Parts: sequence; structure tokens; C-alpha cells
Amino acid sequence: MPVFDWKDKYSVPKPLRGLLEKLEGSGYEAYIVGGAVRDILLGKDPDDFDITTSATPSETISVFGEKNCHPTGIAHGTVTVVWEGTPYEVTTFRIDGEYNDARHPEQVLFTRNLEEDVKRRDFTINAMAMSKDSQLIDLCEGVSDLEKGLIRTVGEPKIRFEEDALRILRALRFAAQLGFSIDPETEKEIFALRGSLQKLSSERIWQELRKLLCADHAVEILRAYFDVFAEIIPEITPMKGFEQKNPHHIYDVWEHTLVAMEHVPGDVILRTTMLLHDIAKPLCFQLGDDGIGHFYGHQRVSADLADEILRRLKVDTKTRETVVELVKIHDMTLEPERRIVRKRLSRFGEEMLRLLISVKRADIKAHSSLSQYRLAEIDGFEALMNEVIEEAMCFSYSDMEVDGKDLMELGIPPGPHLGEIKKQLLDEIMEETIPNEKELLLLRAQAIWENFEEN
Repeated sequence: MPVFDWKDKYSVPKPLRGLLEKLEGSGYEAYIVGGAVRDILLGKDPDDFDITTSATPSETISVFGEKNCHPTGIAHGTVTVVWEGTPYEVTTFRIDGEYNDARHPEQVLFTRNLEEDVKRRDFTINAMAMSKDSQLIDLCEGVSDLEKGLIRTVGEPKIRFEEDALRILRALRFAAQLGFSIDPETEKEIFALRGSLQKLSSERIWQELRKLLCADHAVEILRAYFDVFAEIIPEITPMKGFEQKNPHHIYDVWEHTLVAMEHVPGDVILRTTMLLHDIAKPLCFQLGDDGIGHFYGHQRVSADLADEILRRLKVDTKTRETVVELVKIHDMTLEPERRIVRKRLSRFGEEMLRLLISVKRADIKAHSSLSQYRLAEIDGFEALMNEVIEEAMCFSYSDMEVDGKDLMELGIPPGPHLGEIKKQLLDEIMEETIPNEKELLLLRAQAIWENFEEN
């Protein structure tokens, strides 16, 4: 992967250049560092900038004034400096002390030497620095590895991964995002030390995993590093090599999962759903007398497993609940009938149905040719759904032209009967046996209520 000539095409933004000049004018070194430099060399605009400096935290605060500084990570040498209205993380050159838990150093030592700082970083492509004048400082051959499309640790990979096991997942995440390969020695230690992932907090694992799942090359990495991912989600282990013995399937359960993932965009809900949608198939497998495999109830069991996994990873509630629901209903039929469309909209809402359509399309595309006819059914359902929504047809209580207050004014008391009448009215609207018009709905409600009273 060629690296463009950043000196001709990139200049440090003026406000940031002013911040660096302020530190330099006070007698300190200061550079952009890490991911921002990597992105600049790859022709991308950095989302944010990290600054490294020879100034200690107290010296940084002295330069910019206490009112402009927030000690957000001062124990690790980081001060957030608000400069011209924008916050920047400014971190002192440092040397990490001993790592005894594969998570974080026991102590942090400040240094005035940039080389000592970059040589304790994780990967060569993240260990470059850039001056205010866009001059590159590359002490770890990061440019060469960028050109080769290579993820390689700074120094010995065994030492880097023993210091912080999260770097194992970070290596895989960068490979998935950038489409890079992993240096053989680095890869060797990823597999050798994968058990140390057990020492990491769930929050840190999910932070990396969610980024990896959304990456363009996520499937390639999941396929190549299956044993690593099985350390953090052991429930996937039975999926690999599990033949489905069904004419509608041409892949084992794990490969079917990966192919399905390739057919959804890089959205965390969709990618996580596809990863977990068939996770319980090996548990639910039954071989029929005809030699055909069946997976009765795997949707519900997969949903239960997905819920357990996502809770263990401490995934946020909205993402977890949405994924679990999609896994549970991923085999639901979506017949292209107006009545069915309206019922599905009433039950699930537009947002969930659109996600489900994406899930079902991806799932079907990972089946054999015998199932591909179902794609036309999904297309028909989606087209009808778009029509129903555009016509603003009634598919929920809030869309009805009558409400509970209107029904009570007819003399229907609050309680179970009121709820039953509302439900029956909604069903009849969706069945198109009655139009969603207030006067007609009130007449129908009155008739239903009188029938209740007579019985």
C-alpha cells in the first residue's frame, strides 16, 4: 500500500499548530502522535489528534493555565487542554513500568526522550510522530510497515502482548479495518497468548470487538483467527466444522455465519446479529429418518445464548435487546401481503422491520440455491411496506382515529373489555374490513360492546 507524500498534501491544522508552537515556545518538544499520524499518511483526515510532549503534566498546565486544562488522565501523564475552543489530549513522554496483570502498568515514569516514549507503544504504524511543520519522526519503521500493509508490534510481540492482552484484539481490529496482514512473529504470539484475553475486562473486550465487527475486513479476520475469538466467545466453538446436513445449506454453521455477515453493512447491530443468529444450531441439531438435518427451536435458544453473551460483554441495553430480538425472529416469514405487512408493522415497528429485512436477506444469501427464491418474497414484502408507510396506513393504536377516551364516551367502562374492543378495531382496520374513520369506528365499537353486554 503506497504512502503518499504528506509533506506536499498535508499541513497541520492552524489551531493545532498553534498549540504545538505554544509548547515549543515554552521550551518543550511537542508532536502529534499515534493513530492521527497513521491516518494522515494513509490519506485520511484524523477524527482527533493526540499530542505528546516533553512537558510534565504540571508544566503543561503552567503553559496553558489551569482554567484551560483538565487533568483527565493525569496519573498516566494526560492533560486535556482546551485550545481555541477544541479539547486536545496532551500526554507527557513516558516509560511504562512493569505489567503484572496483562492489563496496565504498575507505574508510569515520565521522560524527556521521545524515542523512549514511542518504543513502548503497541504497533509500528501507531508509533510515529509528526511536528507542527508536518515533519515525520519514524523511529520504529512504521512507514515501511504501512507501505507493506503490515501490522507488527514495536519490539518483541511476546513482551507487548504480555504487557497488555488487549493489544491482541487491537492487532486484529487494525487488520480488519485497514485490510492489512499481520507480521508472522506477531501472529505467532497472538495465537500463543490468546488465553491471556481472559484477564481483560468485558468493557475493554467489547470496545475493540464492536469496532472489529463493523470493519470492512471483519469476516476475513474472524475466519483466520477463529481460535482467538473462541477465547472471548467460547459458545462459537461448536459452530466450526458442524455440517448442517440439509439441502438448503452448503456451508458448516460457522462458514454460513461468516458468509451471512458479508451480506450486511458494517453496522454493529446487524453484524452482531449475524454473528450470533445461528449460534445454538449445534445444540438443536436433529437428524431425521431421511438423513436431513433439522434445528427445531434454534432461534429461541440462539436468542437466549446471545443475551447471555452480550450481558457478559456488558453491551449497552439497546444494542443487546435489539440483537436478541432479531436473533429470535430471524426466521420469521415475511409474506408479501398487505395484511401481513400491517400486522408486522404494528408489532415490530418500521425500524426493527428494516433491520429484520437486512438480516433475512443476508441469511438467505448464505444458503444454497434452493433458498434463493425467498429473496423475491423479501423484496415484495419490503415494497409493500414502503407503500403502506407512504400511505400512512393505520398499524398501531396511535394511528387509529379513535382512542380510549372516545370509547369511554360511548359508555364503555375502562378495563379489559375496553382493551379488547380497541384491539379488535385495530385488527379489523389492518384486515381492511373497516376503514380508519372515526364515525365508522365508533359505530363498530358500539356494536362490539353491545355484543359483550348481551353475552
